[in-house]
Amino acid sequence: MAKQKTISTLKEQYGSKAIPEMLKSFGYKNKMQVPKLEKVILNVGMGEAISNSKLLDAAVNELALISGQKPVIRKAKKSIAGFKLRQGVAVGCSVTLRRKRMFEFLDRLFHASLPRIRDFRGFSPKSFDGHGNYALGIKEQLIFPEINYDEVAAIHGMDIVIVTSANTDEEGRALLKCLGFPFRGDK
Repeated sequence: MAKQKTISTLKEQYGSKAIPEMLKSFGYKNKMQVPKLEKVILNVGMGEAISNSKLLDAAVNELALISGQKPVIRKAKKSIAGFKLRQGVAVGCSVTLRRKRMFEFLDRLFHASLPRIRDFRGFSPKSFDGHGNYALGIKEQLIFPEINYDEVAAIHGMDIVIVTSANTDEEGRALLKCLGFPFRGDK
């Protein structure tokens, strides 16, 4: 049996819509100059994991379900007495997605997860870092269809960082807009 090659609809959209639109609007001479998505980083910080390590194990399993990849456990870099935190204690987990998994995750995020948020009006177009990378926060992991509500140990949020090869925020915003990212105020 031959292995079928599946292409994410988001990747197709990048090639068919984003590249020509960005070439026209920014005046690039070559399609290789058009910014592209480089990686997506998912991060879950679990401050409660200091007192209950089972919560971190549950967060690791949920992040693995959401991303399709095994998360890396993050440890505290230094001790902070006010938070009862010691150096080397596990406090979170993260995953870096690239290539095919990145496009599949973003496609599921845009079309399956974000529509499940109640009263969702889009994300702020101001959350860029000055180099075309976008960061957003999600308040609860239950918006992802892979998560079974009955098996959730604790509700927690996550940070998602979309890293692009864009040089400016304007280019990064245009790229994400071409891919269907829901910015606040867009129709």
